[in-house]
Amino acid sequence: MFSPLTELIAKNTIDVKAAIGYELLFMATDWGFSGSTDDFCREAKKEGYEGVEVWWPADNTAAQQLLYDALKKHQLQVGFLCGAGQPKAKPHLETFMKNLDAALNSTQKPVYINCHSGKDYFSYDENKAIIDYTTKKSKESGIPVYHETHRGRMLYSAPVARQFIEKNPELRLTLDISHWCNVHESLLADQQETIDLALERVSHIHSRIGHPQGPQVNDPRAPEWENALQAHLAWWDKVIARKKRNGERMTILTEFGPADYMPTLPFTRQPVADQWGINVYMMNLLRKRYQ
Repeated sequence: MFSPLTELIAKNTIDVKAAIGYELLFMATDWGFSGSTDDFCREAKKEGYEGVEVWWPADNTAAQQLLYDALKKHQLQVGFLCGAGQPKAKPHLETFMKNLDAALNSTQKPVYINCHSGKDYFSYDENKAIIDYTTKKSKESGIPVYHETHRGRMLYSAPVARQFIEKNPELRLTLDISHWCNVHESLLADQQETIDLALERVSHIHSRIGHPQGPQVNDPRAPEWENALQAHLAWWDKVIARKKRNGERMTILTEFGPADYMPTLPFTRQPVADQWGINVYMMNLLRKRYQ
């Protein structure tokens, strides 16, 4: 039996009056979408999203133009994902800088850029070089640049992220805390001080529900995930409360993923739930909770 939206919205919310300037934007992910760029943007607009978050199509001018055309046609804003994959720090940084520069200078100005930053095995200084560059470019462009709390990347765990937060006061985060639930095999109750510190730096949220054994529950509407859902809502509530008090923009990507992030049935690899439907559910739940 699915939990009613009204019940979840009313439970444990923080009553904060929004100051002038507070704005809530929901972004759709094309991760797992099988249609064209135009199809994706059309469906996102139809569901009520204000924008989309997609990987910057580096070195593909045709894909860039298709994206610009679809964004304009369907009147959507955009946030770009940006990163690099090289296993060595120097070429990784060079590619990262090239991709970031191009995304910052795209034809349609992004609302933000979300970075898959560095590697979990790079040294502190090797990863910090990425932070220093993004801080500089964000100031020059006026476009916010965030670093995602993501497995395999620079901010893969809570205690490691804390070191970067404490030593880099201008670091701003995309919170995908589902990864930390998985990494630490818990709902993080034993790291409250570190989590609270991180929440103060969050400017963008990836609203996927993780649990101690994985980065994504099979369906957040299922009653067996109530504790995990409530834990994530409590973390997000604190971010939204700060944004409301300060009168700032808040962007949220609904990012439940497809197979194999989505659990599947053996042999057939059929997803056990509807990815698109779950993401729309999360958007509606959080819009009513945080509007």
